[in-house]
Amino acid sequence: MAPGERMGLLRWWLIFLLLLLPLGVLLEGLLTNELGADPAKYIVKELGFWAICWLWLTLAVTPARKFLGWRWLTRYRRMFGLYTFFYAVLHLLAFATFLVGWRWDILLTELTKRPYIVVGSLALLLLLPLALTSTQGMQRRLGKRWKKLHTLIYPVSLLVLLHFVWQIRSDFLQQLIFAFLLAILLGYRLYLKRCS
Repeated sequence: MAPGERMGLLRWWLIFLLLLLPLGVLLEGLLTNELGADPAKYIVKELGFWAICWLWLTLAVTPARKFLGWRWLTRYRRMFGLYTFFYAVLHLLAFATFLVGWRWDILLTELTKRPYIVVGSLALLLLLPLALTSTQGMQRRLGKRWKKLHTLIYPVSLLVLLHFVWQIRSDFLQQLIFAFLLAILLGYRLYLKRCS
């Protein structure tokens, strides 16, 4: 293996493990009983938080490539997207297991009382086809339709932000930061589209 290939492989594994790190920290906190007074709520919240982080990171690839010249980052966009889906699924599973207990009557009540759950579920449903068609084989098979399908990431990001904002109880700083970052990420794309 050439030194360049070795470096590329090492970087791939490093990024792969870094994206997995929050889950490892969460599991370690669970095993050592350090997740606070309400561990179930904390797990659901943390998994959702990291799903948003990785989604924003996925959206940041194009601006980072075009504005900063970080072409190497494009190789990891698929990984970022799949990790987004992975954490979002874990977020939903944690919610269904720890907060609802897989009881459909409670889930239906939650859906009617808390519209942010509907919005979050819709975002996850829209992420599903993106995850399923993320392979190079699917990209070749779908051709131009692949790119069009993957523009779903934009409405997904808006739904995710809405899901996040609707949960504000008192402190809205975190949501404000995420909204500001998304405005930059989507605004930059609009700017590029207008200039092309």
